[in-house]
Amino acid sequence: MIVELALYLAALLMLLGALFSLLATVGVLRFPDLLTRMHAASKAGAVGGGLLLLAVALVSQDAAVALRALLGILFLLLTTPVAAHLLARVSYQPAAEAGQQVTPPPE
Repeated sequence: MIVELALYLAALLMLLGALFSLLATVGVLRFPDLLTRMHAASKAGAVGGGLLLLAVALVSQDAAVALRALLGILFLLLTTPVAAHLLARVSYQPAAEAGQQVTPPPE
């Protein structure tokens, strides 16, 4: 009974993770500028990947695999915002170094 419940929960987590990853892809393809594309990729992509890894940890029923999946989630949550921040900083630097006016994206 518990094993079947874990399998159904893992399937739900996999579907949600795939949906978030799909939404991140659509956001990267459809959003107009770099910062909104980067936001879609970093936020929805990290959530999608985290949900998929959580499903792997749940369905594996092995402590070593579950620990690796949880460490992967922690790695995603720590590195994705840092990478997005660095990309945003680099996107503003060439315009600022060339003496051009740097304007933030419209809200």
